[in-house]
Amino acid sequence: MATVELRFSALPEHVRTARLVAAAVARRAGVDEAVLDEVRLAVGEACTRAVGLHQSSGISAPVRVTLIEEEKQFSIEVGDEAPRSAPGETVPGASLGDPDTESDEDEMGLAVISGLVDDVEVTAGENGGLIRMSWPTTPPAALVP
Repeated sequence: MATVELRFSALPEHVRTARLVAAAVARRAGVDEAVLDEVRLAVGEACTRAVGLHQSSGISAPVRVTLIEEEKQFSIEVGDEAPRSAPGETVPGASLGDPDTESDEDEMGLAVISGLVDDVEVTAGENGGLIRMSWPTTPPAALVP
């Protein structure tokens, strides 16, 4: 299992770099060429979401991107440290911005990711959130003499 970890300051200009790295590692891992645009777009959306959550919550910690190459699948995890709570609860340090607007933007981002990726898992809690996306890989073609 090969793993690449990327951490970047929560600034929009770093999202493009994360997209490029994700596509390059996905290609090397054996993700089908036809799916690479979806990988790029999904990672861009997840990273943009994480950057927005960090900025709106005043969090200076970096956004985390982990690229995991396994035997038959390639996974990407995008993590943030923005605290979330169940409806009706408050989390210390959480943004005091308009929760309806933030929730709508959050839901839209997650809907886009779900439309691009068949295997996606989203978790969130008081210590932040994680989006895990996976794609199947194909083994490298055997060399023909």
